[in-house]
Amino acid sequence: MTTTKRGRPRGFDRDTALAQATSLFWQHGFEGTSIADLTSAMGISPPSLYAAFGDKRTLFHEVVERYGGTFGAFMDKALTEESDPRRGFARMLDEAALAYTDPSHPTGCLVITAATNYSQQNADVERDLSERRRANVRSFETRLEDARSRGSLGQDTDTRALAVYFAAVVQGMSQQARDGATAQELRRVAELAMTVWPPSDAS
Repeated sequence: MTTTKRGRPRGFDRDTALAQATSLFWQHGFEGTSIADLTSAMGISPPSLYAAFGDKRTLFHEVVERYGGTFGAFMDKALTEESDPRRGFARMLDEAALAYTDPSHPTGCLVITAATNYSQQNADVERDLSERRRANVRSFETRLEDARSRGSLGQDTDTRALAVYFAAVVQGMSQQARDGATAQELRRVAELAMTVWPPSDAS
């Protein structure tokens, strides 16, 4: 008689289980999601979870990486695909309004909403998410500096302040989506946010 490996049920689909974990962490955060919550939603036993994903921290790290390459990819895509920097940032904010209110998944941004209410023992998780958000600010600043060097922004533009501003708008939109703001409301916010775009020296 043949036996199957204990702890790993037949038909286990790693990608499907990872998607379920993403939804839980997105909705409840790292600390608000227990191993019991994860195994129930993923349809696997604790030994299977540890065997396939490692511990909770390792699983969360994989979830965040997956999020960045799927649900959160619109930000970099918008800024990269648009040749005009103003259109790129406008598109990013508009798509954030749609993504953060999409009813097919939890509202807001996982990297923002999963970073609250951490105990000291999980400070490393909070630091990792904070660093990811700071990396976004640095990316914004780099793109804005490039726009300034090419004459799309005035030479006296404070690119650091503008980068922090766009990050603050994105984070605020995420929280507003969590609080029930509609896509239409957030798209209007995106439009208003772009009114601060500084003119170029040629304007």
